[in-house]
Amino acid sequence: MDNTESNSSRGALIVLEGLDRCGKTSQSGRLYKYLDEQGHSVESWRFPDRNTGVGQMISSYLANKSQLDDHAIHLLFSANRWEKRSLMEEKLKSGTTLIVDRYSYSGVAFSSAKGLDIGWCKAPEIGLLAPDLVVYLDISPEKAAERGGYGDERYEQLEFQKKVAGSYLALRDSSWKVIDATLSIEDIEKKLREVVLDCMMTCHKGKALSHLWPCSSSECLHE
Repeated sequence: MDNTESNSSRGALIVLEGLDRCGKTSQSGRLYKYLDEQGHSVESWRFPDRNTGVGQMISSYLANKSQLDDHAIHLLFSANRWEKRSLMEEKLKSGTTLIVDRYSYSGVAFSSAKGLDIGWCKAPEIGLLAPDLVVYLDISPEKAAERGGYGDERYEQLEFQKKVAGSYLALRDSSWKVIDATLSIEDIEKKLREVVLDCMMTCHKGKALSHLWPCSSSECLHE
């Protein structure tokens, strides 16, 4: 994650990751509400962003209304993030903190779980902004499958989610904050607030923006 030019006070890029039904969307909403009520400039984002042209194609695919090659859908997910890249940097530099439900890690984890090369999956993400904090809501695939609404979308299948969990494990590094997603909603919220507020303080002090991924394109393609 190479540094960019910015060293002035800015917002933080907070990403929540995890298996389907781990509670990311609920916790993203609660975190947004809390920070907004505390007077912080904050926005809640979600990938895929289904409001864009690319996002609508992805939405149709996820709802099993269309079929696409695994490589093609991976590139569409990546393109969906690139559609928002400039706006993301603009928001952060203006002092707005972004709470993002899924990001590049989801794209790589899900596509590599299908059997695609992980280096190939990473390559289209290189140059996107790197999160200041990745929070992984940790839950077993079996526990997630017991939660309401499971199975509504294409990827919500137990055996596939087990593969996704393995892919996330390969991507995780020491900078990630892991929170037990089987805790009570309130306990998860409390732990999340603590790590997020600490990260926001660091960014406010002038932490430089950085980029994905900590390797060159050729290295990623051949790892």
